[in-house]
Amino acid sequence: MTSRVIRSAGGALLAVAASAAVYAQTPASGFAEVLAIRSEVLGEDRVAWVRTPASYATSDSRFPVVYLTDAEAQFVHTAVTAEFLARNGRMPEVIVVGITTTDRTRDLTPTRAAMPRPGGPPRELPTAGGADRFLEFLERELIPRIESTYRTVPYRVFAGHSFGGLFAMHAWTARPNLFHAVVAVSPTLVWDDRLIARRVRQTATDPRTARRSLVVTVGNEGPEADRAFAELRTVFEKQDLPRIDATFLCFPDDDHGSVVLPSHVAAFKAIFADWRAPLDPETGFPAGTLADLQAHYRTLTSTLGVEIAPPEREVNLLGYRLLGAGRHDAALEAFRFNAAAHPRSANVHDSLGEAYEKSGDPERARESYARAVALGSENSDPNLEVYRRNWQRAADAARETSPTTGS
Repeated sequence: MTSRVIRSAGGALLAVAASAAVYAQTPASGFAEVLAIRSEVLGEDRVAWVRTPASYATSDSRFPVVYLTDAEAQFVHTAVTAEFLARNGRMPEVIVVGITTTDRTRDLTPTRAAMPRPGGPPRELPTAGGADRFLEFLERELIPRIESTYRTVPYRVFAGHSFGGLFAMHAWTARPNLFHAVVAVSPTLVWDDRLIARRVRQTATDPRTARRSLVVTVGNEGPEADRAFAELRTVFEKQDLPRIDATFLCFPDDDHGSVVLPSHVAAFKAIFADWRAPLDPETGFPAGTLADLQAHYRTLTSTLGVEIAPPEREVNLLGYRLLGAGRHDAALEAFRFNAAAHPRSANVHDSLGEAYEKSGDPERARESYARAVALGSENSDPNLEVYRRNWQRAADAARETSPTTGS
């Protein structure tokens, strides 16, 4: 096991009551798709919000999926965080699925128990204990719906906060191979006499548990929860768990509510710590050759446990670095690879056209630009006018160099 710990004392988990506020929000028009599901498992209608990355509409790529609870409070900032980190090469582009709330106490707590309160009697929660059914809803209904409706790769991340963090830990102990990575932000670890800490010991040592990433975070939240957090961390630190990459992070400047945002930034960076390929120090673009980039993602495939192809963006950046260095043949190799791997992306054909143009082959440049224009028109690509200008320039150059051109 790899265990990373930041600030081991002073921060703690708050024993949050079920009445913790979940802010009623709806995603802005166009920001997310609203997916309605009639759940036979739960016996009710459920709603999920789905945000696809910007390149989803203009490519045929497939994407990992991040699932999270309490969409009303956590969906928008999580989706924007993921997009920001992906744009800066720190993680892959992902599809974000936020599950909206009905009875969060019922859905997110694993057992029938009361909520402990410092200095007072436990708070009774009559609907508690439905986490297994909610997990069944995810496994049997929501995840299959997402994976049959959207272009996904079989890499799933689950994130939850407070009771959602408790549920995230429960999901990891009950279905350790359902999600490849779990993010538990300020989980209610005091639940049912520290139930999760007891269950984690068995799951973490079970040889059937595949390689998984686990991130647990906490803000500045009180001594009782601090002890629960430290106990959970100790379970991992005292055992040899080579298949579990566990990260424990403390944020002393954040409280139970504000800790979610920095937690998700840190968690995504931890889960995808090896995502970024080595960079050329002068350009900030991927270093080496196409073969080097392919080797990097083969290693990442082994690390993450699912096949990871070199992303369109990274190959394109590599091609432009090689093109800028005057290595036209190597650049063309990269751009041709990208066009073959992503034949429905207008952008890769436009880039290939630019490489042909700079290599002195206007006819092939014209053909690639024409393909970019055709695809851009189909996909309503925002760069369509750029593709058209490039095609026109290459077409003019091809006519000028054609042997049939009049004297």
